[in-house]
Amino acid sequence: MLDLIKRLRLSYEVYNFFHRKQLAHNFPLYKKYGLKKKYYSSVSSKDFPGISSEINAGTNIQKLKENKAFQDLSKEDQTSLENFENNGYAILRNFFSADKIDEANKAIEQLLAANEIRFKYGRKLMSVYKKSEAIKSMGQDKRLVEILSSLISTKTILFQSINFLQGSEQHTHSDSIHMTTFPLGKLIAVWVALENITEENGPLHYYPGSHKLPYYLNSDYQNEGNKWMIGDKSYEAYEKMIERKINETTFKKEVFLAKKGDVLIWHANLFHGGEPHTNKEKTRKSLVFHYFGEDAICYHEITQRPALMQLE
Repeated sequence: MLDLIKRLRLSYEVYNFFHRKQLAHNFPLYKKYGLKKKYYSSVSSKDFPGISSEINAGTNIQKLKENKAFQDLSKEDQTSLENFENNGYAILRNFFSADKIDEANKAIEQLLAANEIRFKYGRKLMSVYKKSEAIKSMGQDKRLVEILSSLISTKTILFQSINFLQGSEQHTHSDSIHMTTFPLGKLIAVWVALENITEENGPLHYYPGSHKLPYYLNSDYQNEGNKWMIGDKSYEAYEKMIERKINETTFKKEVFLAKKGDVLIWHANLFHGGEPHTNKEKTRKSLVFHYFGEDAICYHEITQRPALMQLE
């Protein structure tokens, strides 16, 4: 019975109805893109004709190069950013100082000890930036935000943070099935190493160039549902589809062996996941930030609900 209730569109609409303020960012965007829906209604890719043919807006290379944040980076980091549109990711070495990282780790320890944060969805500590100024300041770092805004050609808004103490071991996926935008490509993610990452403690993996593949959404694995219900396919069905798609390509997996303070930025559609965490005696402290473009409608494709955002 619970599973049935979770699939009812009405269940989400009732919940959304009482979160009008957190959905207000979509009001002008619905009008801009001609989406005739109530703020609390379900929304998915099928509501946007032609969405499957949308492509990334592209990186504003000139604006990127004009940023002082870019100019202050090493040549290696600059080259990585310049290749973002082609590779789907960029690596910034030693972007955050050791002191900043230590401050973030201490905040996590204190919040856990005080029982102010709890693990969700297995190994995730969700949106700790709302409780920790140390983590919030990293997510809103002016240098970082300027770079991200240039990479997706629009001002970015911090939407979510996820902290890990262990490797996620998550199967390969694209963020666009979880945090979807219209137009597509208006999401960007940042992964921060809060300690040194080796082969033993579950490093991140990714497939350079895979962001150029189609955005695989509900319709690609028969998970659209109907007028009353969202789709009934398991997330495992999505993962298996992505595995098949990757096996049909020649993209090569790379593993991010990071040093404390290193940052990896990835495109909304880059295929990525977590390697096995083989040495359980070692932690894998890391932090992920997700950002939406301010000019994008934000929603969750799988559950077909608009994204709740608390803008400041």
